[in-house]
Amino acid sequence: MKNILIILFLFGSCVLNGQKRIDSLASQLLQSSEDSNKVVLLIELAANYQFHNSDTAIILTESAIQLARKINYVKGELRAISRQGEVRHIRGELPQALESELTVIKLSQKFNYPDVEAEGLTFLGTIYLDLAEYRQALSHLSKARKIYDNINIKLLSEESQQIPPYTLSNMGYAYEKLNLVDSAMAFYKLVLSYPISFTEQQNADILSKLGIAESRQKHYKEAVKHFTDVLNITETSNDFLNRSVALFQLALLFQEQNNIDSAIHYALLAFKTGEKSLYKTAILDASNLLVKFYKSKGNLDSAFYYQEIAMNTKDSLFGLDKFQKMQLLALSEQQRLQELKEEQVLSKTRMQQTSLLFFIGIAFIIALVLWRLNSQQKKVNNSLNEKNLQIEKQSENLKHAFAELKSTQAQLIQSEKMASLGELTAGIAHEIQNPLNFVNNFSEVSSELIAEMKGELLKGNYEDLTAIADDVIQNLEKINHHGKRADAIVKGMLQHSRSSSGTKEPTDINALCDEYLRLSYHGLRAKDKSFNATMKTDFNNTISKVAVVPQDIGRVLLNLFTNAFYSVAEKKKLHPEGYEPTVTVSTKKENHHIIIKVKDNGMGIPQKVLDKIFQPFFTTKPTGQGTGLGLSLSYDIVKAHGGEIKVETKEGEGSMFTIVLPGEIK
Repeated sequence: MKNILIILFLFGSCVLNGQKRIDSLASQLLQSSEDSNKVVLLIELAANYQFHNSDTAIILTESAIQLARKINYVKGELRAISRQGEVRHIRGELPQALESELTVIKLSQKFNYPDVEAEGLTFLGTIYLDLAEYRQALSHLSKARKIYDNINIKLLSEESQQIPPYTLSNMGYAYEKLNLVDSAMAFYKLVLSYPISFTEQQNADILSKLGIAESRQKHYKEAVKHFTDVLNITETSNDFLNRSVALFQLALLFQEQNNIDSAIHYALLAFKTGEKSLYKTAILDASNLLVKFYKSKGNLDSAFYYQEIAMNTKDSLFGLDKFQKMQLLALSEQQRLQELKEEQVLSKTRMQQTSLLFFIGIAFIIALVLWRLNSQQKKVNNSLNEKNLQIEKQSENLKHAFAELKSTQAQLIQSEKMASLGELTAGIAHEIQNPLNFVNNFSEVSSELIAEMKGELLKGNYEDLTAIADDVIQNLEKINHHGKRADAIVKGMLQHSRSSSGTKEPTDINALCDEYLRLSYHGLRAKDKSFNATMKTDFNNTISKVAVVPQDIGRVLLNLFTNAFYSVAEKKKLHPEGYEPTVTVSTKKENHHIIIKVKDNGMGIPQKVLDKIFQPFFTTKPTGQGTGLGLSLSYDIVKAHGGEIKVETKEGEGSMFTIVLPGEIK
């Protein structure tokens, strides 16, 4: 009874909104029985609600999931979970969306539902588009396209028929973001020639993406026409998501024409429309643009208001807790794929074992028949039995190794977390010892001077008394100086050890590089007193402060410096003639970017593994000396700052890592 009342409410709201498609689906839903057709209707109705009433869409998908489980309709359950993941993606609930699509892909492969797998891959690709991981998005979207190429699209439901062209349009969007506009336009042409009728939402989505591509090519007249068409389509369809995108793009076009008032008008409309759709990415983009506009006009109150909204929205989308959840999901999926590959290897081994056993059986039968005629056959049979035992032993060893691998991988992440703190603590302990030695030495000298001062005072020798007092003052100044130095080191340690807030701060990059270079060096020295290396710095003193998260960039620098010192230390152990271990750090600014280079003359990186160094769990260090997560996490941190990290190397001669960070604060 409760479900019927909900459906009647939905039907009533549809009539008021005047949406024929939703009216039709709601009417069919009222007349449907508790069967698979009702599950499909609930999913399709949710797809029509997702752009303007995501709360209702969530309720509908949840109802579809429960009904599918009740009637044991596995395919319908997976489609409902996939659609719910897409709705949560639109709402900005990225970890939940990612988990839903990964679950759907895994189970659809297990139950052999290629169309559901393709749908999950497409929605997974759109999540990675919002995360600006365009190549990874293309990988998932391309897999979905290959599946759809082998499916008769006409056999799918009406809503499912909309997914293949949606896959192609998102591939075009990914190419546009990768500055491959010609490739993007080629995919949009494929979409426009697709042999199905598009829904209003699909039309609006395609026109929005076409408008963005035309704008990138400076075809402003065509771009404005596409965005205007989107506004006309979405005026009555309640498609707040695509409407918000079109309004935002019009604001950007007016910005390029230096018409700030019109740009603000459309940016405000984009912001308000994004709020209606609960599409957090649209809210974030519009609020960031409004902050820029209001700052340029000197309206700081409004700028601060939208900046606070932007920060809160960004945190809800990409906060540290969500980033960690998504990273763990990605690692889990990577491990699942690895396990699948290993399972395939095991399956192949079992097939080989079965085949071998089959032939052993045939050989055994032949041996029984020919036993009296050929005694030599016994030797052959014994040999085959020995091989069978060897195969069984190898199979057991493989299972044992696989169990150990899973346990080791679980420990690696925790190991990497402690490694950075350990290196830093050792460096700080060594670094703080110097100022403390100065404080102790000058304190002892000052005590002796004051004792001498008392003696001169009793003698009445005021000239020597004054000279001694001057020396005491100088000693106290030095004690104060080195005490402040120790205080600064402790504060730096506390800043590094606390959890990163994720908030960017104006940071002196030169000072940050210099501090972590010394801490890394002393950390290695604390473990190996025999180690020595030359440290060279070439800092550009004209660089202004840069907006970064100092704790995160500090961890990246500490990792690169530690790797560099490790590399030169390993090369030193080979005792090359005339070798001087050297690590060089330089900074410069170039084309509104800050360039940090970390160079060493150590062992270098073999070319055959160069493409793998940023992959999680890959390391060139011996077992027990590295987790393989340092460079992977460094890559993610730099990418999160909008920058990039590159490496140049020559085996046996050294390596150079280059960090490129955007902008500087004037």
